[in-house]
Amino acid sequence: MRRLMLLRHAKSSWPADTADRDRPLATRGREAAPVMGRYLADELLFPDLVLISPARRTQETWDLVRPMLPERPPTQTEPRIYEAPSGQLLEVVQAVEPTVKTLLMIGHNPGFEELAGRLAGHGDRYAAARLSQKYPTCGLAVLDFDVEDWRDVTSRAGRLDRFVTPASLGEGPDD
Repeated sequence: MRRLMLLRHAKSSWPADTADRDRPLATRGREAAPVMGRYLADELLFPDLVLISPARRTQETWDLVRPMLPERPPTQTEPRIYEAPSGQLLEVVQAVEPTVKTLLMIGHNPGFEELAGRLAGHGDRYAAARLSQKYPTCGLAVLDFDVEDWRDVTSRAGRLDRFVTPASLGEGPDD
């Protein structure tokens, strides 16, 4: 089995004269990211590998999630995640080494929302309904695949285990 966790970056700000890639987290994002980190730890959702977009807001999200985990998994900045459509994100997933059982990716919409919807063939119907409505900042989709190699992850092959947001955990509004 393989588990894919897709964490959208926390709420960011957009200061004047700041390139999209350089946008920092907003105050609300700095508050939400540790909430999701604690959730990962409490639910024993520990990645074997973390792939992060090079955007500042994704890097800052991981910097606030990571201390909540009991161990520090290998982490790589993956340029192909930034502003990627779902097909390109799926290629990133399929290129992961088979020794990795649980993969956490930290990136952006609309790609993450599209990828989660594309991969989820069945699973928690309530989570699927929430996912189809909105994939807010700091939203986490967890998908399981009954495969032995990431190359075998395909459209509709995943089971949506859960879709969690800071608001669904009672921690403020969804953005």
